Amino acid sequence: MKSPSIMLRLHLLFILYSVSNIFSKLAASEVFLSVRFCINYFMAILFLGAYAIGWQQIIKRMPLTTAFANKAVTVIWGLIFGALWFQERVTVGKLLGASLVVCGVVLFAREDGKNGET
Repeated sequence: MKSPSIMLRLHLLFILYSVSNIFSKLAASEVFLSVRFCINYFMAILFLGAYAIGWQQIIKRMPLTTAFANKAVTVIWGLIFGALWFQERVTVGKLLGASLVVCGVVLFAREDGKNGET
């Protein structure tokens, strides 16, 4: 069974990854090489760099398949951040898709836990 603290760190890392995408989208809406573009692009790179370092630490401590399966929850953060920062619509279809993602992660985690106990 995976340590709850490593799973918490993994999911906090995914939030960091998702925030980098916010800065990427903000940069994309600016004029290329303008001050605002450069600031947002720098922030995206900064967050991605922190994510990359954290990811290396996480995969030392857990199976890669588990880490990647959990990465699917970034869909949830994308849905939340898209609605909060960019006023994107949250539709029933998006909620159903996000629910399927969460169910898949839960099923994978349960199966992974069973395999780890044997």
